[in-house]
Amino acid sequence: MSLRLRLLLAVGAIALIALVVADFATYSALRSSLYKQVDQSLVNNRVPIAQNRLTGVVTCFRSAGGIGGVPTEGGEPPAPVGANAVPNGIEYAEVRTADGKVVDDLSCPAYVSNHAYTPQLPSHITGLTKQSDGTMAVYFTAASKQAGGPAFRVRVSGSTPTIQLAGSDQLVVAIPIGDQTSTLHTLLLIELAVSAAALVLSLAGGWWLVRLGLRPLEDVERTADSIAAGNLDQRVPGADDSTEVGRLARALNVMLERIEVAFSARVASENRLKESDRHLRQFVADASHELRTPIAAVSAYAELFERGAADHADDLPRVFTGIRSETARMERLVNDLLTLARFDEGLPIQIVPTELVGLGAEAVRTAATVGPQWPVEFTASHPVEVMGDPTRLRQVIDNLLANVRAHTPEGTLATVRVDQDGTMAQIVVKDSGPGMPSEEAARVFERFYRVDASRARNHGGSGLGLSIVAAIVAAHGGTVSAKSSPGDGMMVTVRLPVIPEAVELAETVETV
Repeated sequence: MSLRLRLLLAVGAIALIALVVADFATYSALRSSLYKQVDQSLVNNRVPIAQNRLTGVVTCFRSAGGIGGVPTEGGEPPAPVGANAVPNGIEYAEVRTADGKVVDDLSCPAYVSNHAYTPQLPSHITGLTKQSDGTMAVYFTAASKQAGGPAFRVRVSGSTPTIQLAGSDQLVVAIPIGDQTSTLHTLLLIELAVSAAALVLSLAGGWWLVRLGLRPLEDVERTADSIAAGNLDQRVPGADDSTEVGRLARALNVMLERIEVAFSARVASENRLKESDRHLRQFVADASHELRTPIAAVSAYAELFERGAADHADDLPRVFTGIRSETARMERLVNDLLTLARFDEGLPIQIVPTELVGLGAEAVRTAATVGPQWPVEFTASHPVEVMGDPTRLRQVIDNLLANVRAHTPEGTLATVRVDQDGTMAQIVVKDSGPGMPSEEAARVFERFYRVDASRARNHGGSGLGLSIVAAIVAAHGGTVSAKSSPGDGMMVTVRLPVIPEAVELAETVETV
């Protein structure tokens, strides 16, 4: 059963209960009011029987005004109702003993439309209570003895000021209540019709209100279907409403945002794992490729020695020189790989105040000594101090200058500049070499990356120098970037956070 149908049934049940209670209360109130009026009439109207003051005989008399009658001044009642008299009394009356026997067999019927009717009374009537007028009486409703006759409202009492009864005799007075019964019956029919119409209207209105109230839930359903289809950026509308559905929408949107963030983080983590796996495979493949060449060379020299170089003294220096060269090449490659592996594992570095201008000047002097064919210029405006490992930071500058020597022709001018930009120190190494496209310059810090896909090169190198630079700079909390274009050389910029005191000193120097 759907929620809409359950809500509609609940609305219908509540409306039905409310209507039944209202109808019952209205019917009961009117019935009580009508019966009280009839009961008051039974007290106030003249009883259609009279007791002769001389003989004590109780007789029926004809009502002069239609309800009861008035005895004569001498105590004689009006003429009794006879066979030829016009019956117009509307009250029933009799005197009976406590065990139900009618005294003198006298029973005055009530006439309705010229037909005599009498109530169906029980054989024994009990339960008389003291009334406000001081008499003992009881009221109840009784059916008619005659078929099709009206119901009666009956009052049973003891002696009255007009009728003095002997012992425990009882005076029974009854009035037909056909009009009251008809009124109540009409009211019942009206209540049934009105209640049925109200129930139908409430169900129709409830159906409309339920559809209107559940419309936001349909939006939630559509949003859920869209999210299930993969649209994680969808949100439930109506979150700004102050209703229960609005609060539900807000809660769902918060949950969806967290799910989206968690899913995005998971996707990013999976992508990082895939990328790491790809890098690892590429790293292993490149390392194997780099090691294969010197190993093959060493093997070739060993085979040449076995084939007779040992007997030819002129070949021995060439063989041993080649073995030492390839061994040194393998050693450099292994050291570079070990350095990168240590940085990947979070190699601890020595953090001390380090002055970059002096460090850069030493690196430039060393580069001029190692490769005098590549001139190097150094500029710095003022001392720049950072927190870092002097040995590793010196390695950064050495590797950048070695990269210039490895990938530019002789005579290429390189410029090293150390300065400060706000809270960051900058080491800029720029050469005037042939340069490369900008999309290739963005990848020079990848391990074993070379612009030449065939790996052919004029100078030695493992392709790990700039990767080591990037790892060292990242370990110091800095960044490194490369900018190049064909024919315009390449510029590498290293940015490192400076010591706060150094920032204040630089600001003072600039102010002066």
